[in-house]
Amino acid sequence: MRFNPKARIDSGKVSDAGGGGGRGGGLGGGGMKLPIPTGAGGGKLGLVILVVAFLVAMCNGQVPGINQGDGGGGQNNAAGSDPAQQQQADQYDKCLTGEDANESEACARVAILKLLEDYWSAQFKGGDFVAAPAKTFAGSTTTGCGSATSAVGPFYCPADQTIYLDPTFFDDVLEGQLGGKGGDFVEPYVLGHEYGHHIQNITGQMKNVRTQQGEDSDAVKLELQADCYAGLWTHHIESLKDDNGEQILTIDDADIEEAVGAAYTVGDDHIQEVTGGRVDSGSWTHGSSEERMKWFRTGYDSGDYEACDIWK
Repeated sequence: MRFNPKARIDSGKVSDAGGGGGRGGGLGGGGMKLPIPTGAGGGKLGLVILVVAFLVAMCNGQVPGINQGDGGGGQNNAAGSDPAQQQQADQYDKCLTGEDANESEACARVAILKLLEDYWSAQFKGGDFVAAPAKTFAGSTTTGCGSATSAVGPFYCPADQTIYLDPTFFDDVLEGQLGGKGGDFVEPYVLGHEYGHHIQNITGQMKNVRTQQGEDSDAVKLELQADCYAGLWTHHIESLKDDNGEQILTIDDADIEEAVGAAYTVGDDHIQEVTGGRVDSGSWTHGSSEERMKWFRTGYDSGDYEACDIWK
C-alpha cells in the first residue's frame, strides 16, 4: 500500500496512553505471550479462550448500551513524567500528510483511522455517527471496560467506544507465535475489524449476542460480521479523498492477500492448533480460519453493506 504524499491525514483520531509496566499477561518471560489454554495432555481446552484474535471487550461479559460520550475512553496511564513516554505520546501530533504516513508506522495508523472514519461516517444519515478513536499503549492500560494488558491483543471497548492496541502485538503474537506472514496491510485489516465492532455497537447489533461460545454462536457471528465490515471498507478505500480532493491510499492485490492471510492466522482452529491443544469448535469465539477469510472476502468482493448482514 502507498499513501498519496500530498493527502492530508491529520484528522485521524489516534493517541497514545503510555505504558503501565512491562508487557503483560505472559506465560513466562520475554515479550507478549498467548493467554490461551492449550489443553495439555490432550485434554479439553478451557471453557473460555481469552481473546487474542481481536477481542470485543464486553465489560465483564455484558454487552453495554451505546455510550454517547466523547469516546475518549478510560484513564490515561500516560505519559506524564517520563520524557520517553511523552515523546511516544507526541508521535501522532507530527502526522500531517501521506508522505508522513509512508515514512512512519505511527502516521500510517493515523491515516487508516481517518480512512475508517471518512468511510463509515458517510454511511450514516442524520448525525447518528459517532467516531471511534484509537489508543495505543505498552504493557497495560485502563479502559472503560476495565484494565487490559498487551496479551489480549487489539480490542474495541463498547463502553468508551475506543479501539486499543499495543503495536508489538503484530510482531510478537501474530507473526512470532501464530506464524502469520505480516505485511503492510495487516494492521489496517485489524483496525478495520475493530472499527466494524464500533459500527455494530452504534447500530445496536451487539445486542444480538446471546450465546457466547461455539461455532454457531452469536459471538462468532459478531466477529465474522466485523471481518465482513473490514472487507467492505477495504473495497471502497481507494475512493476516499481528503478535503482537497486528493486520493489518500492506493492498495494492490498483495495487500488483499495480506489481509486474508491475517484473517486465516486468527481463526480459532488455527490458534488452537498452534497453541498445542486439539481443535474444539465448541469453545470458539471468533470463527474458523476459513470462515474469517470468507467473510472478509464477502465484504471486499461485494462492496455491499447488506452482504454483511449475518443475522438474517
